[in-house]
Amino acid sequence: MREGRPESRWTALRRRSWTVPFIVVFFLAATVTLPLLLLVTLSVDAVRWALHRRRFVVARAVLFGWVYLAAEVWALTVLLLAWFVTGFGLWRTAELALTYRLQARWAAILFGAVRRIFSMGLEVEDDDLVVPGPVVVMVRHASLIDTLLPNNLITRRWGLLLRYVLKNELLYDPALDIAGHRLVNHFVERVGDSAEQVERVRELSRDLGPNEGVLIYPEGTRFTEEKRARVLERLRGIDPALAARAEQFHNVLPPRLGGPMALLDPFTPCDVVMVAHVGLDGLATVKHLLDGTVVGNTIRVRFWRIPREEIPAGAEAGIAWLFDRWKSVDDWIAAHRVT
Repeated sequence: MREGRPESRWTALRRRSWTVPFIVVFFLAATVTLPLLLLVTLSVDAVRWALHRRRFVVARAVLFGWVYLAAEVWALTVLLLAWFVTGFGLWRTAELALTYRLQARWAAILFGAVRRIFSMGLEVEDDDLVVPGPVVVMVRHASLIDTLLPNNLITRRWGLLLRYVLKNELLYDPALDIAGHRLVNHFVERVGDSAEQVERVRELSRDLGPNEGVLIYPEGTRFTEEKRARVLERLRGIDPALAARAEQFHNVLPPRLGGPMALLDPFTPCDVVMVAHVGLDGLATVKHLLDGTVVGNTIRVRFWRIPREEIPAGAEAGIAWLFDRWKSVDDWIAAHRVT
């Protein structure tokens, strides 16, 4: 099984014909202008500190942006070399192994940069529960950076190889696009849960081994108060009873039902691991970033594992179970979030 998203080679090549050069040119331009950019942003930070006692964060953001671009160019170079080494992708076993190693290293570089540049600590509880596989991993989504947590805390720590359910917009990140299609993943359109999309997500849970799992962000998008209000309004028009349950969530969005319920299929012999975290909310949007609250934060992460036999069969019972467990995630966040 290869990637979950059917796409012609021409469509992929056409997209990459501009995303790859764009990221390379952007990196070169950023490298040349980095000293000036840092000088300017440090001056902006100094003014913000003098006027409002805001922490120095603008220069940190620019520095991390440069690290991200450098990591992208490095990853693209290694992906090209791996393609040649594996006989233009014909040696599939080697291609998979090399791409998984690259993915883990890429995520480690970026997550390490985030922690160092923004002076962030890390506390993790019960991450050992993620093994053995096969498992379905459901992670809270609060910022762009929390997408780096699974690779660092699950794959690199415990050797569990993950198949991802990813949003389609990530195809415009060329390293994620190319590596994501070499591995077993599915890029989803977020406009709705079509039968075809749901089935392709379900396929990711088939033939999983003891060192494998599927990862999904049940909310489907990053949490914000505005998104929460829109989701609740939509649910009230579709299912008032489910909307009433969703109103109990204050720190997470209610789970979308298509993908998560497909992965809870009774014929999928997978335990479920749920992952909650706090500390990265300050990187959710540019506005949050400029507040500077992320600087000096501690990232706290908690894992729970639920055995397959405790997950009820049937759509109605399964949805109720999912909402109950997601409420536990919401409660943990409320108890550990630093305001």
